[in-house]
Amino acid sequence: MRGHGDGQPDSAGSTGDGDDFVGEGPWLHALTVRPREHGRGLDSGYLGTLLPMKPMEPTETVEYAPGRLADIYGDWSQPAVLLWHGMQTDARAAVGPLAGLLAERGAVVVAPDWNSHADDGGRGDLLASVDFVRKRATGAIVLVGWSLGGAAAAGLTIDAANHDVAIAHTVCLAGAFMAPDPISGRSPADMLSSAQIGSPFTLLHGLSDDAVPSTASREFAASLEQAGWQVDLVELAADHGSIAGAEYDPVADRYEPGRGDEARRMATEVADRIGATLRR
Repeated sequence: MRGHGDGQPDSAGSTGDGDDFVGEGPWLHALTVRPREHGRGLDSGYLGTLLPMKPMEPTETVEYAPGRLADIYGDWSQPAVLLWHGMQTDARAAVGPLAGLLAERGAVVVAPDWNSHADDGGRGDLLASVDFVRKRATGAIVLVGWSLGGAAAAGLTIDAANHDVAIAHTVCLAGAFMAPDPISGRSPADMLSSAQIGSPFTLLHGLSDDAVPSTASREFAASLEQAGWQVDLVELAADHGSIAGAEYDPVADRYEPGRGDEARRMATEVADRIGATLRR
């Protein structure tokens, strides 16, 4: 199930395919008209979206486990989203803009630090964050993972019954499915079974991603479909960072919260897509 989003802003502030960026002050107004995607993918039409120049601040920062921090956006009366960053140490801030946008769409979002370089590959952090959210959520969790966090999200979803967690929907952003899932140590595709079908997947991947090729999501989507799982795959005009609302800082050698137009625009589109899963 594939779709495409191809717009990239040019120097005049237009994507050339119907997207125009106008406005001033604290808002950037994106007037977007796009054709509906082919096939069974999600609708890519976004009209009159307002992109805030300043990201929403966390409602609070808590310890989800001793010495391990998570930012919380929104309140616990809303559907819960657990948002995992990628292969970095303690990079919850990188997904902060996306987390804030999701909270504005009616979710409580938990964005935890986790350490992919720990001796256990981050397994303990990831499972502790699941336990933290599970104890507080009012219903099943929407699980969102970026890059290696996407592989972890996929692995947990496939193996959810063994971890006693109810997952409503899983969204993987530029999922690094060719890498072992940090929780199980196995390839997510190798964990699939038609005898045990779980919650649906949405796979979002940038066509300009030079860190994790889009073929990783295409191949995983094919594996999911073959096993009988529900999956939507949508390819967007994004790179590895912007699909999660982040930007790469080559000096720090880290992904940081995105502040440029592309990262803000893409974070808004991705938040709209994830927000749609909250209403299913």
